[in-house]
Amino acid sequence: MTEAPLHRQYRHYSELPYSLRALYTAVLVMLSLGYLFALLYLFHTYSGRDGDPSGMSYEDLVIAYTGSGDASRLESALRGPMSTMLPADELNKIVEWVQEGSDRSGYETLIRPVMDERCMTCHDGSNPHLANLSGYDNLMKVTEQDTGTDIFTLVRVSHIHLFGLSFIFFILGFIFSHAYVRPVWFKCVVVVMPFIALAMDVSSWYFTKLFHPFAWVVMLAGAMMGLSFAFMWVVSMYQMWVSPKPAKVAQRESIDQRGVG
Repeated sequence: MTEAPLHRQYRHYSELPYSLRALYTAVLVMLSLGYLFALLYLFHTYSGRDGDPSGMSYEDLVIAYTGSGDASRLESALRGPMSTMLPADELNKIVEWVQEGSDRSGYETLIRPVMDERCMTCHDGSNPHLANLSGYDNLMKVTEQDTGTDIFTLVRVSHIHLFGLSFIFFILGFIFSHAYVRPVWFKCVVVVMPFIALAMDVSSWYFTKLFHPFAWVVMLAGAMMGLSFAFMWVVSMYQMWVSPKPAKVAQRESIDQRGVG
């Protein structure tokens, strides 16, 4: 079975000017750094919700989307992603206050000084993406039973996630389209795979609230996106600067030069 012929509009990296290859390289480097920081942020946000801060687990995702089932949102945050933001004795003081009924007098004497010192820098209400913990009434809103991420928050994060990652994988896929990969159907699968994974990822956030095992789909989709990103990034950089020109491309250039001569 012979390889598919080169499409007339296909151009390998070796056929591109150095300025364009330099641009592609700079974009790939920035995208890789952004992806790395995104992974670190996800790890910090979700790990430790199950009480084990050593890694991100299936239980962490279930708790994030459906809630802990018994603890309040405040306690879940303090035991999870916020556990390193204040000393253990102050953390336990807040948790005990919540479990004992969250009375106003205890807030004024014990809790408010801790909140003012440790939490108000970020949770003063100025950032709409963070819980407002200023004052007793606002704090009471997060001492209710933890039911996980609410639907409105999921919708807000979904459109940011869909728009942002679609642009990122479009740019990455466009750069990767110059790579010489055979068979062609496999190259097409690699380009489309992160978009399929993105749809699986976002939709599974909602389904996890209804059926917990969908958290495995969230993890699978994240792995698919990561592998697609890594494969396209490595292949693009390798063929752009390291690997020799593919034989098919060299053959086409030779034919073109003979035709001109």
